[in-house]
Amino acid sequence: MKKYKLLALIAALALAGCATTQGPDGAGVHEGQSAQAKPASVIPQGPLSAIKPSELSSQSVASLEPPPDLWSRIRRGFAMPPLDNDLVHQQEQWYAARPDYMQRMTDRSRKYLFHIVEELERRNMPTELALLPFVESAFNPQAVSSARAAGMWQFMPATGKTFDLKQNVFRDDRRSVLESTRAALDYLQRLYAQFGDWHLALAAYNWGEGNVARAIARNQKAGLGTGYTDLNLPNETRNYVPKLQAVKNIIASPEQFHAELPTIENHPYFQSVSLDRDMDVAVAARLADVEIDDFKALNPQLKRPVILAAGTPQILLPWDNATVFKRNYEAYTEGKFATWTAWSTPATMSVTEAARRVGMDENELRTVNSIPPRMLIKAGSVLIVPRRNDSQPDVASHVADNAQLDLAPEVITRRTVVRAGKRESVSTVATRYRVSAAQVAEWNHVAASATFRPGQQVVLHLPIRTVAHTQVRVNTRNVKQVAARPTAKPAARPAAHAAPHKTPVQHKR
Repeated sequence: MKKYKLLALIAALALAGCATTQGPDGAGVHEGQSAQAKPASVIPQGPLSAIKPSELSSQSVASLEPPPDLWSRIRRGFAMPPLDNDLVHQQEQWYAARPDYMQRMTDRSRKYLFHIVEELERRNMPTELALLPFVESAFNPQAVSSARAAGMWQFMPATGKTFDLKQNVFRDDRRSVLESTRAALDYLQRLYAQFGDWHLALAAYNWGEGNVARAIARNQKAGLGTGYTDLNLPNETRNYVPKLQAVKNIIASPEQFHAELPTIENHPYFQSVSLDRDMDVAVAARLADVEIDDFKALNPQLKRPVILAAGTPQILLPWDNATVFKRNYEAYTEGKFATWTAWSTPATMSVTEAARRVGMDENELRTVNSIPPRMLIKAGSVLIVPRRNDSQPDVASHVADNAQLDLAPEVITRRTVVRAGKRESVSTVATRYRVSAAQVAEWNHVAASATFRPGQQVVLHLPIRTVAHTQVRVNTRNVKQVAARPTAKPAARPAAHAAPHKTPVQHKR
């Protein structure tokens, strides 16, 4: 009887070890197994028999010890099919020949890798994808491509908006460690669901899902293969997966490529801290006892010297410094947390006028708001300006999330004098030179309904380009008038000193 009880207990334990969880499509997935692999359930048939001691020793047992470092943890989660071709070998040689570059790149990744791996494992995604920022940006969150893609994961502006990455005056979430990683993994999951293949999903991440779908359709129509290596891809996309495979191979076997990977501990580098009020970046870094550059490396989405709590309710700090920040924040009595706030321009104006209204030096206003020379600030634009006093309320959420700075080229004018023709009025002059009648009247101190005498001088303030064309027309007309006017026969002069003949063509620009 004891023997059968023992057999029942062993059977129960065996069935418990085969417990399943629900995959993305609702099907059972074994614990610790990727949702992409769905092995058939094995149901024992016939009577149960006792397990022999020799059989127990041959069973594999999952290790309860955590990986010793993050690289080992990443290697354990490799799940994408390998790619082995000449392009991969070329990329391996490229990286292996640049050990300094590899060292800088991998050292830079230590701040972000743990978080990315955690998110990948939580979603049951291959951990090779944690290496994708090596290919995209060399793990530089401030990287910007010639096509305006930004951040570690290189999101284009439109794609970033699709995945709810805010891009405004105060922040660009395409650079945010948390938000850009969330968006990138959302996008990759969507692409994998669409194409059912990680290599094709990566090609679509680089080239766009529409382009990849059309390339597949063309191959299907031609009776060709539809895998990553079968498609007609642009050079950048054709080399994209081989680059990732090369980095994966180096991480998997660094000694084979004479590469030295910096030690990255298998624990979080940073933690998030909540903000409940606006705070200068300099104040936040000081309260956390970290250098400004280190603070910006973890919060690269910030574009201005102030953090708006309504739009950025949490900041990232090195793990130990988060505790320091909380303690210093509670004890802070040295003055304002924020010396900057937001101001919306009531009308289109020059930088000089905006600086006068907010009581700032013009150069400082340009610098802090990144306004280039010879630009006007359009109405409704939001600027960072000094905060008047500590009782001034923090910036509202709708401003913190949606503020934009819209600029227009500044029109430079020059005072110009023209002569009125017959039956010339303020209105006809204004129409001819594309200015308003009110402006012409103001410049000449007359009424808007006034008329001018033939030949009367009329003052205009015209854009430089318009002035140039006006002078061309005047000079051309004068030349024609001189050519038509009868003149006395000129005195003879030596041929060597004869003036060249000038025509209206020489006045065109």
